[in-house]
Amino acid sequence: MFFLIFSMLLYFLPTFIGRHKGDAMGIFIVNLLFGWTVIGWIIALIWACTAEPRYVTVPMRMVPASSGRFCCQCGTLAPYGAHYCTACGRAM
Repeated sequence: MFFLIFSMLLYFLPTFIGRHKGDAMGIFIVNLLFGWTVIGWIIALIWACTAEPRYVTVPMRMVPASSGRFCCQCGTLAPYGAHYCTACGRAM
């Protein structure tokens, strides 16, 4: 009985390693269908151990088009209808 449990845990080792990845279902399918071949098990293990790509997101502030005007000297957004820039004092 111990041998059966141990062999099942060893067979599904790639699935246990990659269970928190985004493509965990693909790892499980490859491990289930092709894990009985040694090459399929190794492919599933390598897939489970590889790192996921990290995408860097840069937050951008969205500025509505009608919220004001940009100063041509310093580039600061002045409120709509302002006659002078609030940062540098230049006439708009």
